[in-house]
Amino acid sequence: MESNCPSTPRWNLDRPFLTGRFHQETKGTSRFAANAKGFSLDSFSSGLENPIGCYDATVQELIVIDDLLFALVGIEGRYISIKRVHGKVDAISFQVDTSMDLALQELAKRIFPLCESFLLIDQFVESRSQFRNGLVNHAFAAALRALLLDYQAMVAQLEHQFRLGRLSIQGLWFYCQPMMGSMQALSTVIRKASANNYAGSAVLNLLQSQAKAMAGDNAVRSLLEKMTQSASNAYLSILERWIYEGAIDDPYGEFFIAENKSLQKESLTQDYDAKYWRQRYSLKEDIPSFLANIAGTILTTGKYLNVMRECGHTVQVPVPENSKLMTFGSSHQYLECVKAAYEFASGELLRLIKEKYDLIGKLRSIKHYLLLDQGDFLVHFMDIAREELLKKHDEISVEKLQSLLDLALRTTAAAADPCHEDLTCCVERSSVLKGFSRLKDLDIRNVSDSNDLEEPISITGLETFSLSYKIQWPLSIVISRKALTKYQLIFRFLFHCKHVERQLCAAWQMHQGVRALNTHGTAISRSSLLCRSMLKFINSLLHYLTFEVLEPNWHVMHSRLQTAKSIDEV
Repeated sequence: MESNCPSTPRWNLDRPFLTGRFHQETKGTSRFAANAKGFSLDSFSSGLENPIGCYDATVQELIVIDDLLFALVGIEGRYISIKRVHGKVDAISFQVDTSMDLALQELAKRIFPLCESFLLIDQFVESRSQFRNGLVNHAFAAALRALLLDYQAMVAQLEHQFRLGRLSIQGLWFYCQPMMGSMQALSTVIRKASANNYAGSAVLNLLQSQAKAMAGDNAVRSLLEKMTQSASNAYLSILERWIYEGAIDDPYGEFFIAENKSLQKESLTQDYDAKYWRQRYSLKEDIPSFLANIAGTILTTGKYLNVMRECGHTVQVPVPENSKLMTFGSSHQYLECVKAAYEFASGELLRLIKEKYDLIGKLRSIKHYLLLDQGDFLVHFMDIAREELLKKHDEISVEKLQSLLDLALRTTAAAADPCHEDLTCCVERSSVLKGFSRLKDLDIRNVSDSNDLEEPISITGLETFSLSYKIQWPLSIVISRKALTKYQLIFRFLFHCKHVERQLCAAWQMHQGVRALNTHGTAISRSSLLCRSMLKFINSLLHYLTFEVLEPNWHVMHSRLQTAKSIDEV
């Protein structure tokens, strides 16, 4: 993430006058001149080295209030100093001169947590405003900066009252108390965020969990919820683009959906175990808690829109003005927005694939050829390609088989099918049995004792011939290489059964030629009976496979396709 974002210029880090650090790094003796403050402290301005205890209580109170006003904005005073632990940014403490009146010390120490909280928040705002920290941190820092402006305005008002002589140290404590809880709650969040270097959804989850923990303090809870809302605006804008346009605009890698650009849609038609649909866009582990229950729906919505954009189909989810994803809360309006976007994207993509790309027509064409729904072309093809199919698989000319297949398609009823040109032939390198074993993810080497799984010494084209089908995007999402391989294995088994049936029919015809001879009780008679039994069995098997297995399941699939409401259901 850091390599893809702009770097913060060194001068922005090395020049303290740009960040306000010079106030904290310069000793307080030069900051408290009477002419700079407009407040006359001539009675003790010349003795800055004197301990505060040498003054009476009234003067000490004035000095302490003056120092506390500086401490409230992170600047050391004359008798109040800031102690930092080297190497720990959030280890800050304020100390007072030990000679100070004990009552004043106690009141000053009550206000110190507010001063420490301001320093922590101010440092966090400065550090998290850099590019590498991401949009959520930027938005959170901006909200904190706005809060600090209100806080500094309060300090300025207190200072004005002090200059008018109307502010005592008890009054200062009274006016600081309303901000104490809020600033301390924010400093707790900031400590956790800084310690774990949180970004993106982790910051949102931290803010939301802290707001729930402060349920007993209505003012603090409201402030944390407001901070959560402000920090989530940038995140929700990324989410809005994803569910309304199907695009990820995430320059700092904060979104909970990751894009794997190395996976291309062409892999769906080439790789058996194509991961495009599952892994081109995937969920990360860091998911905002308020989106955790609908993360899957959000992922699917954007994927649908992305598919349509890849098809060149311009689509924009209709977004009413009251459905903008810029707020979330107890009303759960954002859930309705996501649901509406999902239903639109799902219906639009399903309509596109069914109507424009004719999914049902493609599946029906596959049924005709790979499931032998219209097998007349296959009979003709087996007649004219017999010699080529009897060769060994490494001697077969695929180009010749393709030309013979085209001839068979053009001279039979298949010529009326507009999709017949998408049918191609191929020669596999393994038998049908080995193909089924691969489908089950079996390792042949682990079952080497089984002779049934061993490849024959030489297999012919009859065992390795298969049909394939050209599937274009976006139909390849539904009819992927994995799905097509299953159709091919069914075809190869049916093709082999057809070949066996033709061989048995030829043997039966030979037996019919010798019926005139008296072969009763001979081997020819027994061979004829066996041939008829085998022919009856293979016919029954083909009938069972086509009419009792494939056909009913095809109708079930067809009816489900008609009622499907999303591509994932398809």
